[in-house]
Amino acid sequence: MTSSVLDERRRKLKFRAWRRGFREMDLLMGSFADEHLATLSEDDVSEFERLLGTPDWEVFAWLVGQKPVPPNFESPLLTRIMEFRYEAHAG
Repeated sequence: MTSSVLDERRRKLKFRAWRRGFREMDLLMGSFADEHLATLSEDDVSEFERLLGTPDWEVFAWLVGQKPVPPNFESPLLTRIMEFRYEAHAG
């Protein structure tokens, strides 16, 4: 994939990340996208896209520890998002 195509995907994903459907997910996914999306690998961009395609209430439950992460969604990227969540609210 060319860098311009990947950059366009990133731009669209950043837009989607800020428009999740409820405020907590907007803040979490949008802030993560603002801070990290530009440096994610193509594989991680695809994984972020997959997470954005998953119902918000499911992802939110994983992120706040209400439900365990299903094995098919366990990934280094989701771990980074979870760590980002805790860093963003620490202090």
